[in-house]
Amino acid sequence: MKIGIADTTFARIDMAKFAIDLIKKNSNAQIIRYTVPGFKDLPVACKKLFEEDKCDIVMAFGMAGKAPIDKQCAHEAALGLQAAQLMTNKHILEVFVHMDEAKTEKEIYNIAKNRAEKHALNALALLKGKTELTKYAGVGRRQGKADEGPIKNL
Repeated sequence: MKIGIADTTFARIDMAKFAIDLIKKNSNAQIIRYTVPGFKDLPVACKKLFEEDKCDIVMAFGMAGKAPIDKQCAHEAALGLQAAQLMTNKHILEVFVHMDEAKTEKEIYNIAKNRAEKHALNALALLKGKTELTKYAGVGRRQGKADEGPIKNL
């Protein structure tokens, strides 16, 4: 089993390290990392991880600044990741953090760590099979912050 990790030099936190550490603790998966300059370079990095390195799943890590152009670039990258998934018929877990999700750098760090680790667990689950996450359907799980919980019929 091979897990691809695509990340950027633009990010201010090494989110991939959190995921790699968790994957190593919970599996024997081979990890192949590919670091690119920015968000919009992630789709081709992910596609290459599938095609050239024969990865079974890829995680794409990115961090958007607060400026409108950063949000636009993140959106464009997300569209590229969706296209790469459709071209390869394989999952790419988008692990993006936006600097305006929190007020302090400590909060952003905690969000990034939580999101990276939870998505690493999601990647491992998806590798087990398409029904592995079904037990969590509709329960309001979140990556980056506390779970919301389900909405029940009142």
